[in-house]
Amino acid sequence: MGFLKRILRNAVSDNATQSIASGSFETLTDEELQTHMGIESYGVFDLTDAIRPSYDLQIVPRQGFRYDQYVDETSGAATPVILAAATRHRLMDLFLDLIDPLGPVVDVVLETSHQGNSGHEDLYREHIDAPVLKSTLLEFEDLLLNDGCTGIAIVNPSKRQEVQLDEHKLLIAYGDPLDEFSRLLIDGDVYPDDEIRFITEAEHVHSSNDRYYDQFEQLKNRLGMDGDDFAGAW
Repeated sequence: MGFLKRILRNAVSDNATQSIASGSFETLTDEELQTHMGIESYGVFDLTDAIRPSYDLQIVPRQGFRYDQYVDETSGAATPVILAAATRHRLMDLFLDLIDPLGPVVDVVLETSHQGNSGHEDLYREHIDAPVLKSTLLEFEDLLLNDGCTGIAIVNPSKRQEVQLDEHKLLIAYGDPLDEFSRLLIDGDVYPDDEIRFITEAEHVHSSNDRYYDQFEQLKNRLGMDGDDFAGAW
């Protein structure tokens, strides 16, 4: 589930990287950090608990989406992509709506970075009925929205389409065509904005806790991903 993230990571310029280094959270006092982490809204955009922008607000979170593309490094093939940010109270409904164009049976990828510096682990489950999946995901809405170490992707390999709610709580759709995904976003008051920049394109901080790790393990088990056969690169 990592290749779309490279679109965002590679979009950060050398200048931005320097700015990130000089504006590190490590320079903050405990009081400054706690105050910043306690800010839940910027204008009309409400954050989840999963992530916070840089202290100096290099990017102010806002709602909208833009088109991009992923270019395979080996084949050179380009895949159209939509990257979207939505305010907290719209996020889960939009994610569930975006699953519908994928069809009645889908594959699921869970991503975890709960193990800290050991990197990400991806868990894959094939062939699950979309209505059953959506019902299960609703039960774990708190985890999916508020844990900065959990991401999820829903995939239809035959259509070569995928929808993600990543650990930054961005909505990402890729494949061709993207028309249905963009229509659903617009219906949810998320509009195209070529100038929008996302929280991932500057310094940011993730948030998690032991309770969310336990919930992740429960979701993993509910989706039948509790064996080593389900782990691997994606």
